[in-house]
Amino acid sequence: MEKLPFKEALKVWIRVGIHSFGGPAGQIAVMYKILVEEKKWISENRFLHAMNYCMLLPGPEAQQLATYIGWLLHKTKGGLVAGILFILPGFISILILSILYAAYRDVGIVEAIFFGIKPAVLAIVIGAVIKIGKRALKNEVMIILAALAFIAIFFFEVDFPYIVIAAGLIGFIGGKLWENKFHVIKGHEDKTNQENNYVIDSYIEPVKPSLKRTVKTVLLFFALWAIPLVVIGLWVGVESIFFSEGIFFSKTAVVTFGGAYAVLAYIAQKAVEDYGWLQSGEMLDGLGMAETTPGPLIQVVQFVGFMGAYRLSGTMDPLLAGILASLLVTWTTFVPCFLFIFTGAPYIEYLRGNNNLTTALSGITAAVVGVVLNLGVWFAIHTLFENVTESHSFGMRWMIPEWASINLPSLVIGLIAAFVYFILKWDMLKTILVSVICGVLYHFILL
Repeated sequence: MEKLPFKEALKVWIRVGIHSFGGPAGQIAVMYKILVEEKKWISENRFLHAMNYCMLLPGPEAQQLATYIGWLLHKTKGGLVAGILFILPGFISILILSILYAAYRDVGIVEAIFFGIKPAVLAIVIGAVIKIGKRALKNEVMIILAALAFIAIFFFEVDFPYIVIAAGLIGFIGGKLWENKFHVIKGHEDKTNQENNYVIDSYIEPVKPSLKRTVKTVLLFFALWAIPLVVIGLWVGVESIFFSEGIFFSKTAVVTFGGAYAVLAYIAQKAVEDYGWLQSGEMLDGLGMAETTPGPLIQVVQFVGFMGAYRLSGTMDPLLAGILASLLVTWTTFVPCFLFIFTGAPYIEYLRGNNNLTTALSGITAAVVGVVLNLGVWFAIHTLFENVTESHSFGMRWMIPEWASINLPSLVIGLIAAFVYFILKWDMLKTILVSVICGVLYHFILL
């Protein structure tokens, strides 16, 4: 087969970006349908192998998978185009929605829409727990790891990065002592003759890892990552909301193992309880935006950054501050994704089948189930109850909802969303649409 023209790839990456709805599972399914089945650019085995590598990395695996396949096709230029076009539609959509949310949230129709979105997002998060759990919790050891992760983050408020590190170490050590219990995530079969019918498998030659190239890549992307923070520190000071957001989301960018659902609880709790960027119910509104727009689910951080700067920008125009924060947060979140792919891609074959990495990933994935469950519980308490009392005793945090303050309309809409999502098997967009209609009907007819 001849090498694929870059212009043809560009058109397809635009198409992938526009159709990248449905969270990581939906986005990967879209890429599989277009790139494997329709275009025959990459074989199933090669696709799954690349996906496995991306799951080892912090950050949105679907966006990184697009970047990786783009890199395979057209090196750095192809990876940048594929990765940026995967982000761009969602960035524009969430920026517009954030502006409308901040400026017109008190308008009845906007309030009604977001009132309906929140319970639907709860149902979707529960679905994520179930899906990840089926994949990761293959035995009692994995179940115990998930339970310990939930207890650590929900009751003892252990930061998400420490849970990831601990789970990875447990998986690494456990794999050496008890391999059959920790070797949960399996590898893939070797290349077959049929794969020669695919573009990448037919003409792409393996890239030999080069230490010099790796060092250059790391230095370049670290500079790109750091320059905006240095400029902001010199411009408005290290005490500004912009610098705080840049540092915080730079840190979260390197610990987002397990997908967006896993780290969202960590971000939500920090943004609401520690920094005051959001109110408790607003994270669900942002998550609803990310669920209903194309692009990675972690793009919700853009909404968090926007609202924090909109409220706490001082003398700067709030709208301008929100837009600048959106750009900054998106930059600090996604520049590391390109760093990880362009640095690690040449070493893919070495990483493939490495037992130590596989068992470490198994431990992390199990812990992610507990962390995502924490996200669901935390959101449920703050969505279904008007008043929640938080207390500390015996070194643990206790979140006690006031049962008299239960929000019955939200509960009813949540049950409807769960019915259409789990029983009728409707997709996320349809589930959220049903919930939005219920929210609008409640606000304008029943309220």
